[in-house]
Amino acid sequence: MNNRKTNQSRVVEEIIKLLTQHPEGLRYSQIKKSIENKCPDIHESNIKNVIPKLEQFTDQVKKIDRGYFKHINYISGTNEFDDNKGIAGEQKIKEEYFYDAFAEWLENEIEECSKAISLGGNILRKKWGTPDVIGIREYRSIIPLPTEIVSAEIKIDTNQLITGFGQACSYKLFSHKTYLVLPDDSPEEDIRRIDALCRINDIGLILFNKLDPENPNFQIRARANKNEPDMFYVNEIINELRYSRLFK
Repeated sequence: MNNRKTNQSRVVEEIIKLLTQHPEGLRYSQIKKSIENKCPDIHESNIKNVIPKLEQFTDQVKKIDRGYFKHINYISGTNEFDDNKGIAGEQKIKEEYFYDAFAEWLENEIEECSKAISLGGNILRKKWGTPDVIGIREYRSIIPLPTEIVSAEIKIDTNQLITGFGQACSYKLFSHKTYLVLPDDSPEEDIRRIDALCRINDIGLILFNKLDPENPNFQIRARANKNEPDMFYVNEIINELRYSRLFK
């Protein structure tokens, strides 16, 4: 009995430490995996029994959604820790680092494009009009088919999820398929809502590891469905990009 209590206390203590390092909060699976690696001597069942009942063992952790936990000091502006240090550390990895990786993934992994390139910035000189990644799908068939455009918006800031969704929606004006690419450590409640919005609007939702540009591990949460864009804007975009790498 004493050993079980000791293990329980250790698990709770390690979870508290872990959550102080993650202001955005963590999901059940992320906590479980981390504690298993940190405390290999503690049986998996002990860890699994503690996590769902965290609020019974400590007042420093709050369950803010199903399977999603935050340290109490990162909720409702009560943060007593140095958030800026964590944010500054994350900013060392820039959003742009993932553009080429996602373009390659679109082209080679899920084969949505014949060719895809990173874009970003304000190359198209229109507010919310420049995707981070854009690709084309050209069909090789006896009967010629029109070129299709695939666009993607990538966000690494979990505070910009709704902004990213709005931008992805704007790309539907000229894109046959649109993807929204978000960090896999985004709050689960936010992801569920955006997932629903993406499905309603035929936008694909991709989750990825924002901490590792070399291995983002893009995962499909929802597939993009084909959209019929406004051909005026399709032609406008193609005209803007006709001398880019996309058509070479």
